[in-house]
Amino acid sequence: SLKDFYDLIIFDWAGTMVDFGCEAPVKALIEAFAAEGVHITAAAARQDMGKAKRDHVNGLMMEPTVAAAWQARYGRAADAEDREKIMARLGTLMRDHAARASTLIPGARETFDRLRAEGLRIGSSTGYTREMMEPVLTRAAEQGYVPDHVVCSGETPAGRPSPLMIFKACAELGVWPLSRVVKVDDAEAGISEGKAAGVFTVGVASGNALGLSLEALQALPPSERADRIADARQLLRDAGADLVIDSVATLIPELERATIALRDRQTGATGS
Repeated sequence: SLKDFYDLIIFDWAGTMVDFGCEAPVKALIEAFAAEGVHITAAAARQDMGKAKRDHVNGLMMEPTVAAAWQARYGRAADAEDREKIMARLGTLMRDHAARASTLIPGARETFDRLRAEGLRIGSSTGYTREMMEPVLTRAAEQGYVPDHVVCSGETPAGRPSPLMIFKACAELGVWPLSRVVKVDDAEAGISEGKAAGVFTVGVASGNALGLSLEALQALPPSERADRIADARQLLRDAGADLVIDSVATLIPELERATIALRDRQTGATGS
C-alpha cells in the first residue's frame, strides 16, 4: 500500500485532475490579450503555466514576441498599469473558462477514492486565485472530488516554482517529514515546486506538457499521438520529475512500482 511510504498526495488542478490538456487558462489568456489588441499564441501562453496568474502575465509581457506585439500596437512597452488591466480582465475570463472546463479527467475520481480508502490525505494547489477556483471547486465536489486542503494563488508569499504552497499544505494538515509527500503536476513549474520542497514529484504528460484536449489527442494518427506523448513525457523528465505518467488514472500502480524500486536502490536491495 502507498500508505506504507506516504501520508499526503498534493494534486495540481487544471491539466492534472480537471480540464484534460489544460485548455482553460490558455483560452483565457489569449482572450485577455486579444481584448487589448495583442495576439499571443497558445505556445506562449503555456510557457509559464502553473505559476501564479500574476507571475504568468508578467512573464508573458516579457516574452519577446509578445513584447514586440505590444510595442507594435501601442508604440511603447507594457507597464504596470497594462499588467493590472490584463489581470482585471483575466479574473472573469478565467472563472468562465475554468467553470466550463471543470470536468474531472477520466480516472481522477477513482484514483482519489482509492487513495482515500488507503488512508492518505489529499491536498491540492493551483496557479488560479481563490475567486477563479470557486466554480471549479463547486463543480468538482458535485463529481465527488473534495480534497482535504486547497491552496490558491496569492495565499502564500510566493507562488510556484517556490515550495511555499506545499509547505502551507503540510503545515496546516500536520504532515511531516516532506519525504512522505508526493506532488502530482502536469506543468514544469509544478515539478520545480516539488523539487524545491524536497518531495517526490510525479509529472502528468497528458496535461499542459501535451497541450491537447482529449478529443484532439484521440483524433491524431496513432504514431503522431505516441510521438506527442513521448515529447511531453521528456519535457517533464527534463524538469526533474521523479516519475512521469500519462494520466492520474494510472498513478497508484505506477507510483507503487517506482517507490518500491527507489527504496530497493536506496537499500542496495541486499537485505542488509
